[in-house]
Amino acid sequence: MKMLVTGGTGFLGQKLALRLKQMGYEVTAIGRNKAIGTYLEQHGIEFVQCRLEDRDRVLQVCKNKDYIFHSGALSSPWGKYKDFYNANVLGTKHIIEGSQKSGIKRLIHVSTPSIYFYYDERQDVMENAKLPDTFVNHYAKTKYMAEQGVDQAFSDGLPVITIRPRALFGPGDNAILPRLIKVCEKGALPRIGTDNVLVDITYVENVVDALLLCMDSPVHTLGQKYNITNDERVNLYEVIEHVMKRLDKDVQYKNISYKTAFTLAAILEGISKTILFGKEPILTKYTVSVLSKSQTLNMDKAKKELGYAPRISIEEGITKFVDWWKIQ
Repeated sequence: MKMLVTGGTGFLGQKLALRLKQMGYEVTAIGRNKAIGTYLEQHGIEFVQCRLEDRDRVLQVCKNKDYIFHSGALSSPWGKYKDFYNANVLGTKHIIEGSQKSGIKRLIHVSTPSIYFYYDERQDVMENAKLPDTFVNHYAKTKYMAEQGVDQAFSDGLPVITIRPRALFGPGDNAILPRLIKVCEKGALPRIGTDNVLVDITYVENVVDALLLCMDSPVHTLGQKYNITNDERVNLYEVIEHVMKRLDKDVQYKNISYKTAFTLAAILEGISKTILFGKEPILTKYTVSVLSKSQTLNMDKAKKELGYAPRISIEEGITKFVDWWKIQ
């Protein structure tokens, strides 16, 4: 069977493409990073350098595919709305059109639980939870708009499933843990409000497992959304300390109240938008929320309907990440 992976040069897409190839499928990956594309080609994966905004190219690459895994997106806490809209909304629209024209067996869409969160504390959030009136950033807003497009496609007869994986980590991660490590290495890590911050993080290969389950899941899962995590609530600051200890480094904290941090972030965002031509500020309201508010997801639906069970624990995942990080 022929598989297409969008975002194939991203963290998740790369892992998925390699796993599909190992399973014996014919895999095509599209993405923007030519160097990683070359790496994929060395492993027998066809690589097409392509932006999701390029409708004609996307429609062409969707032809004759059996399954499409749409993990491509612009994912960042900051940036221009137009860029997020083009990648996440228009890009998904093009993938949907290509899927419809090609008559694929299933479109498996990767969304985000960022759509749930505002600047608040939310635990055990279910897939049907009420969404905020205003999304936390352009990424969350445009990913929700992409989900709306997928929902409409399902209503029109396209077989689709959506997953919402939370806070991916593992070897190859260039976002969550690496950013925290670099902050710790440069100086003191802000500890905002309380140190009792419960979060979900998810080992990347477990998310790949979830995506593969979506290929053959029962018909009643079509059109559904599923939270995906490691199903282990962890203390954010304890995880950071554990990772740094494994790297033989200490964590120094700078304690700051939530009100002070949020006000400062709001000021910095305002300066960025009005004076610095949109340059990302060193602290955003979203970052303040992530570092200070417990945010966890309910996993019952994915376990019951997809048969999902995390295969690699957070402890084992951290070991794999640390071993990889040490040789970089």
